[in-house]
Amino acid sequence: MNDPAQARAQSLIHHTRSVERLVAGQRTSDGAGVKLIRVLTQDLQRRLDPYLMLDAFGSDNPDDYIAGFPDHPHRGFETITYMIAGRMLHRDSAGHQGLLENGGVQWMTAGRGVIHSEIPQQEAGVMEGFQLWLNLPGRDKMQAPWYRDFTAAELPRLRTAQGVAVTVIAGHSHGVDGAVQRAASQPLFLDVHLPAGTDFAEVLPADHNAFLYVYRGSIVVAGQTIASRQMAILANAVHHDGVALRATGDGEARVLLIAGQPLREPIAQHGPFVMNTVDEIRAAIQDFRSGQLVR
Repeated sequence: MNDPAQARAQSLIHHTRSVERLVAGQRTSDGAGVKLIRVLTQDLQRRLDPYLMLDAFGSDNPDDYIAGFPDHPHRGFETITYMIAGRMLHRDSAGHQGLLENGGVQWMTAGRGVIHSEIPQQEAGVMEGFQLWLNLPGRDKMQAPWYRDFTAAELPRLRTAQGVAVTVIAGHSHGVDGAVQRAASQPLFLDVHLPAGTDFAEVLPADHNAFLYVYRGSIVVAGQTIASRQMAILANAVHHDGVALRATGDGEARVLLIAGQPLREPIAQHGPFVMNTVDEIRAAIQDFRSGQLVR
């Protein structure tokens, strides 16, 4: 191996994380009827703190996605939408608007409150992507909303000597800084494309929660095969210093690798509102009903 960054990562990982649990996800619909797979569900929020939800959507049938996600509110967390096929138009109450296209990322901080819509801008073809919810610490839940669109060309990337291609959406990987950093939760969000038979290693702090979602092909982690459309929760242990992946089969494997520092705060959720207490949830609902959410 002549890739210094990858060789350094491999040498630092003496004890790769194992797979604690495989999750298939739940088929459901959201918005105005968009069909999707809810991979990270509410019952896993404590285990995968600071993450609250991961949805995977993908279809070439317009009936599955055409109605999109009309106006709806959020408070108390961030949404990260990663589009790998199709086009989605975002508009929100803070005056932001952007067209999310193939390979692009939309990062939105709902903060104290935002009402937005996400509407497909196509009538045919494949629509595929992911939406990840990242919790905010209590001190930041009422901050001003923030929004940024990143085109595919604006996202940092790296390629290993074996030909593994990595898009660094958040955090740091092999000396490459991601598009977004967050001090409180230190999110790592990578899209890793591994040619058949190749390996990829990533150093992970032992106290960070981490998981994988395989959306093409299959991989092996510590002897455990993870098939397409499976999420693997990675085990936490003080002696674990990272994770090592290997692509199996004859084709490319594509994997989301996501990790972060847990906030270790109470989680109170009611639909699109995520706060620390039930009283704060009641206040969010009241603010929305009275028109105060976005002021």
